[in-house]
Amino acid sequence: MRLLLLSILVLPLLAQEAPPAGEHKGGHPPPKNLQLLKPEQVMPMMRSFKTALGAECTLCHVEGDFASDEKPEKKTARMMISMTRDINAKFSDGEMHVTCFTCHRGSEHPLTKPE
Repeated sequence: MRLLLLSILVLPLLAQEAPPAGEHKGGHPPPKNLQLLKPEQVMPMMRSFKTALGAECTLCHVEGDFASDEKPEKKTARMMISMTRDINAKFSDGEMHVTCFTCHRGSEHPLTKPE
């Protein structure tokens, strides 16, 4: 009896087709137009930008078209990613010494001199 009940519960799961290769699970569509980041790096990096710059996604992204390069802030963000990577690569210990927060400290425009 248990075997019959287990079969009834498990067989529908086994009969389901696997999602097509490359199909993205979750609420967001798969990222497009990636130039510096791997797909698995996108959301953690975007969350860190939000904290470091105290900004919303639409600062750099066109609402509804995250792949667009229309906004100059997105191009600036790419330059800044490259800059922090270059700085961190100069350290031989493999640690991350510089992040967006290092300069921005929660502000869209970092201070370049004392107030």
